[in-house]
Amino acid sequence: MPPFTAIHPDFEKRVRDSFARQAFMSTLGAALTRVEPGVVEIRMAVRPDLTQQHGFLHAAAVAAIGDSACGYAALSLMPSDTGVLAVEYKINLMAPAIGEVVIARGRVIRSGRTLSVCQAEIVAATAGAERAVALLVSTVMAVRDRPGIVD
Repeated sequence: MPPFTAIHPDFEKRVRDSFARQAFMSTLGAALTRVEPGVVEIRMAVRPDLTQQHGFLHAAAVAAIGDSACGYAALSLMPSDTGVLAVEYKINLMAPAIGEVVIARGRVIRSGRTLSVCQAEIVAATAGAERAVALLVSTVMAVRDRPGIVD
C-alpha cells in the first residue's frame, strides 16, 4: 500500500497535542511512540491494576489503545478544521495479552472525506519478542462544524 500524505502541515504536533489531552490514555499509562501520515503506534506497560481475574491485560485496555491508534492514524490525514470520532469497531482477541508491554500499531486502510477505515494490530512484547494478541478494525468519521471537536 502506498504511503499517505498528510494534509495538515503540522500533523504530528496536532496528533501529539490531542493525545496529551486524552485523560483515559494517561490513566492507562499509554504513550504515543510513532506518528506518521496514516500510521500511529501506542505503547502501554502491562500493570497489575489493568488485568482481569486470570492475570491477563483486560480486553477493554487492549481495545482502548487499538481504538486510539486507529483514531489518531485517521486524524493524521485530516485537514485542520476536522476532528475524528470512531463510529464502529470490531476486535478479534486472538491470545491473552501477557507480557511487559502491549503495542497497538494503527494504520489507515482507506482515508475518505467522511469515513476512514483503519486497522490496528495489537501485540504483547516481552524482552523484545512480540506476539499478536488482537486485531481491531475501525470506521472513523470525520467531524466538521462541531464546536469542541476539532482534534
